[in-house]
Amino acid sequence: VGSGAMRFRALVIAVAGLAAATVAACDATSGPAASGSTETRQVTVIGNGKVQGVPDTLTADVAMESIAPDVSAALNQSSQRQQVVIDAVVGSGVDRNDIATTQVSVQPQFAADGAANAITGYRASNAIQVKIRDIGQASRTLALIASTGGDATRINSVAFSIEDDSALVRDARARAFGDARSRAEQYAELSGLTLGKVISISEQSGSTPPRPTPMPRAAMEAVPLEPGQQTVDLAVTVV
Repeated sequence: VGSGAMRFRALVIAVAGLAAATVAACDATSGPAASGSTETRQVTVIGNGKVQGVPDTLTADVAMESIAPDVSAALNQSSQRQQVVIDAVVGSGVDRNDIATTQVSVQPQFAADGAANAITGYRASNAIQVKIRDIGQASRTLALIASTGGDATRINSVAFSIEDDSALVRDARARAFGDARSRAEQYAELSGLTLGKVISISEQSGSTPPRPTPMPRAAMEAVPLEPGQQTVDLAVTVV
């Protein structure tokens, strides 16, 4: 009976040892397998979309300047001349809401010989921005401003823009996303994988309107204008 009990005990120990080894083996294989199964495979790409459109709006930066012996006279003269210009522009068909005052200034003028504190007069300026929505009338409107303002006229710059570029933005967005998908598909193919669902999208957009064009004071007889093109550039980052 004693020897049988010892054999049974040895068998129990052996079975218990086998069970422990089996559990250890499962733990050893389950860790890496679990981490491997949840490993994230991602590709991050940046797609670009660029479209161009013809500007349909011109914005002119216009000022009236005058010089007078005192501040009040200089300011009154520039203001009165600017008011005549505004009335003429509105009378030509430009909406008054498309005219905005941008600056009113008065600066002392000093003697040419550089004498300290020798003020000879004052220069006043009254500046407005005029938005011309009919490009076909832009040249005529600028000529009207020059003829109405006379020698006090200062057309500092003109800038073209697109009033509503939403259609261009949608087109640029579609092109940018298509470019991003094409890049991601190529990377997946090179990696021997298939492309999955989109995880995230972030967008960066911008437009590049033509730079404002300075207008010389002595070029008001004929004002040739070419709107050129405006570019809408959009980039998307897709994961």
